[in-house]
Amino acid sequence: MYRCDNGNGVTFADQPCGDDATRIQVPDNRLGGRLDSNLPRDDVEPKPPPEATPPVPDSVDDSPCRYINSTQLRTYLARNQVVRGMTREQVRKAFGPPPETHSVPQEAWVYHTDYYGRLYELTFVYFRDGCVDSVQYRKP
Repeated sequence: MYRCDNGNGVTFADQPCGDDATRIQVPDNRLGGRLDSNLPRDDVEPKPPPEATPPVPDSVDDSPCRYINSTQLRTYLARNQVVRGMTREQVRKAFGPPPETHSVPQEAWVYHTDYYGRLYELTFVYFRDGCVDSVQYRKP
């Protein structure tokens, strides 16, 4: 590509457009291509690996409560799916109100899946610290 300064301003062309034309290198920005096209050049010195992270102490809270981003949460709710870390309210949105609850030895909600009027599967949702700790599917 060439840049030319003329009396009307600056123009760009793919051919030299005058005696004062300066060549401009434009990087290729087309979509697609090969997967290795954005790899670093061979003549660039590689960066040293980062220092090892210190070991995590054993006193880390192992609570099942975790952040679930809104896109993932909407996907789970649309699929009527319950995963570890969901709150009670999120479980209600996914499965509805629990028909059966237990509080001993661990808080658990039991959902019944019926096919053609017969009990097909039991879904146990176990809670710890107010969040889903595990989900188990069992045949009756």
